[in-house]
Amino acid sequence: MRDISHIQSIERWTEYMKKNPEWKKHHTEFIDAQFEKAYKIIKKILKSEEGKEKIKKIYNIENEKGYPKLFG
Repeated sequence: MRDISHIQSIERWTEYMKKNPEWKKHHTEFIDAQFEKAYKIIKKILKSEEGKEKIKKIYNIENEKGYPKLFG
């Protein structure tokens, strides 16, 4: 069972979304920026000497052929 503060947080967020329809645009921009940053870091790691092995270890990848966009 959720505690009261969690329920109150959900209620506050619901009220915010109702009063601020632009929330979705800001939220989408934030999430997209997070993905963009992650992709840039992955590309940077892949350029390093042992980059491919590091990425395989980070993501527990055993078959790199299953990730052609990443290792292609």
